[in-house]
Amino acid sequence: MVFSLLLAAIIWNLGTWYFGIPASSSHTLIGAIIGVGLTNAIVTDSSVVDALNIPKMISIFMSLILSPAIGFVIAGLMIFVLRRYWSGTKKRRRIHLTPAEREKKDGKRKPPFWTRTALILSAVGVSFSHGANDGQKGIGLIMLVLIGVAPAGFVVNMNSSGYDIARTHDAVVHLQQYYETHKPALNHAIENTPAVTGTDEIGEEFHCDSSRTAIVLSQAQKLLNGVQSYDELSPEQRNHMRRLLMCISDTANAVAKLPETSSQDASLLKKLSNDLLYTVEYAPLWIIISVALALSLGTMFGWKRVAVTIGEKIGKKGMTYAQGVSAQVTAAVSIGVASYTGMPVSTTQVLSSAVAGTMVVDGGGVQSKTIKSIALAWLLTLPVSICLSGGLYWIALMII
Repeated sequence: MVFSLLLAAIIWNLGTWYFGIPASSSHTLIGAIIGVGLTNAIVTDSSVVDALNIPKMISIFMSLILSPAIGFVIAGLMIFVLRRYWSGTKKRRRIHLTPAEREKKDGKRKPPFWTRTALILSAVGVSFSHGANDGQKGIGLIMLVLIGVAPAGFVVNMNSSGYDIARTHDAVVHLQQYYETHKPALNHAIENTPAVTGTDEIGEEFHCDSSRTAIVLSQAQKLLNGVQSYDELSPEQRNHMRRLLMCISDTANAVAKLPETSSQDASLLKKLSNDLLYTVEYAPLWIIISVALALSLGTMFGWKRVAVTIGEKIGKKGMTYAQGVSAQVTAAVSIGVASYTGMPVSTTQVLSSAVAGTMVVDGGGVQSKTIKSIALAWLLTLPVSICLSGGLYWIALMII
């Protein structure tokens, strides 16, 4: 499944890059994941609802759909404000020149010092936000591969200290105490009464829902008791521990969102949830460095095709310095906010729509051919990546 979705994403991303069409790697990855999930559901004759997290899919789709529209509007508003309030003097009007116009009027192709500074800083902001957003995806994918091919060494952080494990154990104990204290108020939401006989033991099919809260908590506490290093647990126990901790965290987050949960209790539950996942949701330093290098090298060697499309082929006229700053600031802020909230968005789509917004507001207009190509890639990315990954996964199953 992992290699099918990765190969599908690579094929589509390389194809759109080769033709210089701005396409979303986020869109591609999400479509590829859906493709292998759907194919797996068909092959195993299971429910699609069980195979895919529908509510999470909807929230991600909304993020991917809304982010380009938000970029278009915000960048358009920025250029409108600059045109209206930053054009009073000859010096200020220089920001609304294209490099060619600047050379013709002043004999200089480079922008003025402060305009150049704004362009550089906003470009740095885009690069940082892009790295933060796409870096999370890259790190997540590599961890997914490692957990899939070598679960014994990566399902939990094997370098966790005794203090880290004790912190996780304490979070489980504190959650048990919280649920017991608030039992009357939470009876309708979770089942906090221990079962007479244990279920969902290691080796059995694992289920995570509110009716098993007490069972999952007791199993996690039992596994963590006295553990100073995850080496003390067998590979099966580590795998089970990961499932238990993620289940407990999901339940805690659900309880935090209940209307009867006070804001103070919600903050406590969020902190306990973070403590629970401290040794589970992690990434080794070498993976972080590898992803950073891959992003920077890919940008260094493959920047030109898409950059030329965004910079020169979206608008009918050349891009002014003000348009460049507006588009870059919009992309940096929008993608930065999305990265902070953990939502995947497309840097390419946000930046492309921001450039289009500045062109429309500034009176230059857009090139319909380029916009049609971008829109077509945007529409085709999901279905193509779903079919590609699903097809590759089915072929892999047939071969194996």
